[in-house]
Amino acid sequence: QVQLVESGGGLVQAGGSLRLSCVVSGRTFSTTTMGWFRQAPGKVRDFIAGSTWNGGSTNYADSVKGRFTISRDNAKNTVYLQMNSLKPEDTAVYYCAARTGSAVGTAISQYAYWGQGTQVTVSS
Repeated sequence: QVQLVESGGGLVQAGGSLRLSCVVSGRTFSTTTMGWFRQAPGKVRDFIAGSTWNGGSTNYADSVKGRFTISRDNAKNTVYLQMNSLKPEDTAVYYCAARTGSAVGTAISQYAYWGQGTQVTVSS
């Protein structure tokens, strides 16, 4: 059984930083494409960042490009999302997800495995 567990969310002031972590178990992490999504209240879940198995290819939503960085440590079965220059509009529940395909997908339907989510709240 594949499990994804996120951590690192919390309350931060605008302009601050947070680093989210997602530990994957039950699957060969080193060959898994990983993604981060977020869902704000009343809104759909959106793709924000993704990384191929070796980090050789990454993709970001325009809304976070230049502020967020996805990285991974295959030895620790962990993917990270470093979030800098946070804005109140970044407030959402953040989810990590895993897919079996080799390319970074941006659609929810492309990811078979999901974590439970971690809340990020940015105050103004």
